[in-house]
Order: sequence, then C-alpha cells, then structure tokens
Amino acid sequence: MNFEIAQLLPDGLSIWIALTLIAVSFITSMITAMFSLGGGIAMLAALGLVFPPAVVIPVHGLVQLGSNGGRAIVQRAHIQWHLMLWFGAGSVLGIVLGGSLAVSIPEALFQAVIGLFILYCVWVPQPRVTGRGPIADFAAGTVIGGVGMFVGAVGPLVANFLRKLDDRRQLIATQASLMTLNNIAKAVTFTFFGFAFATYLPLVLAMVLTGFLGTVLGSRILDRVSEKTFRRGFRFILTLMALEMLRQAVWG
Repeated sequence: MNFEIAQLLPDGLSIWIALTLIAVSFITSMITAMFSLGGGIAMLAALGLVFPPAVVIPVHGLVQLGSNGGRAIVQRAHIQWHLMLWFGAGSVLGIVLGGSLAVSIPEALFQAVIGLFILYCVWVPQPRVTGRGPIADFAAGTVIGGVGMFVGAVGPLVANFLRKLDDRRQLIATQASLMTLNNIAKAVTFTFFGFAFATYLPLVLAMVLTGFLGTVLGSRILDRVSEKTFRRGFRFILTLMALEMLRQAVWG
C-alpha cells in the first residue's frame, strides 16, 4: 500500500512529509479564512523546506488556487464585484509580464520593498480613500500580479489594497476571489513556460481538499469574531508577514 501511494508522489518525497504538507494546508487555510492572510506565506515557507525554488512558486500557486477558490465559494455573498473586474484584469496582465521577467530581477529587492511598504501602510496614519477608480484598480492589479511571479505569496499586498473595506467579510471574500483569479493566471502562465504540474497533481489535490476543510472551519470561526478583534488580528498578522519578508530579504 505504501509503495502504491509513493508512486503518486514526486520523486524523493516521503509519505510522512507529504502527510505533513497536507496537514499544513488545513491549518494555513483555516488561518487565512479567519484573517484574510497569513496562510499563504506560511504555506510558501513550508514548501520551501521541501522543494527546490524552481518548484515552490508554481506548486504554491496551484495549492493556493484550491484554498482561495474554496474561500471565495464559501463567502461568495460578500464579494465586491466592482473591484474584481479592473483589479483582476490588471492582475492577469501583470502575471503575464512578470512571468517573462521573473528571472532577471533580484527577489530579495522585491521582498524588502514590499515589506517596508506594508509596514508603512499599516502603521503610518493615512487619509481614508473612498474611491480609487478603474484605472487605479487596474494599475494596482498589474503591479501586484507581476510581483507575485517573483515572491510567490502576494496575499498581504492584496489585503492591504482592500483594507479600507468596512466589513471584514467583504475584505476576506473579495481578497479570496482576487487571489483565485491570480492563481489561475499564474498556473496557466507557468504551464506555458513549461512547468510539469502533472508530477505534483496528486499531492496538490490532497492539499486542496484539506485546505477546503480548513476554510470551512475558519469561516465559521470568523462569524463569531467581532469586527474590532478581527481588525487587531488582521493588523498583527500583516505586520508579521511584512517582517518575515524583510527577514528573508536580508538573511535569505
């Protein structure tokens, strides 16, 4: 039986490590469903301990497609569709452009800039933005989509873009939908550039299944969390993610 299961896994990956990744997918999806972010970068770190860099970002995008897609389905009633149109279109363009440039720009530079930008947006008082408009939404989607081809997890950037939404359910549902579109475009782009997803598909499908279960549980917990508590947790996790990006940029 173990031999049959091992045949479904990528070469060199033990059953126990595969089971660990499947469990991590459940936990990180639950965290993301509760606070909109955190799980994606945690999953990126877990995959980075197991797979080489050239594999991590494509596989991470496919796993997160399941996690974000499940979250979007569960919380679909709160999606802000006016943001989906222009920001989503920009993301697709950014991913295509970023995929062609990903090998030429230092990842550490991007991580440092993103980390500092997030800390600035979270902790420095800023005027409330009541309307961005289609052009600004499209431009933000293009930049964030392109950056995602270098650093993998752009959940904190998308969440920061949406942080002015008044309702936590709107923020989480819209972020999940935008990230789902982002992950689809990323998977298509990596396939075009020749990445062989079939080798990792059985493992990814198992992680997607447990990720969906984690999303369902996290969404139920979210309904019991007050808006004030959510905002505090959201800011705390966003700050941790920014500091982790800076740590990776400095120490690797």
